[in-house]
Amino acid sequence: MLERRPSHDDLIDHLVRSTALQRGEAARVILDVLAYFDESTEDFVRRRHRELQSGGAVNAEIFERIAAELPHRAVAPPELSLRQLRRIVYG
Repeated sequence: MLERRPSHDDLIDHLVRSTALQRGEAARVILDVLAYFDESTEDFVRRRHRELQSGGAVNAEIFERIAAELPHRAVAPPELSLRQLRRIVYG
């Protein structure tokens, strides 16, 4: 059976009208944004840890920053302690 994907034609049309994006570019941007917000809490924590660590931050700063960022996600997860964040990254 074919997987049905929701149509975002109205949003694509809006982006084409309100930006310099072509239809294909607008569709790609929408799919990228949806994929970003579909990321699980655990995947987000691991990804941000890698990004911040590669930027030279140390774990104490990293976990504080991730804890501050989590409530601002599109669907905020329950509040996680710094220990819980460490466990997500290191098991």
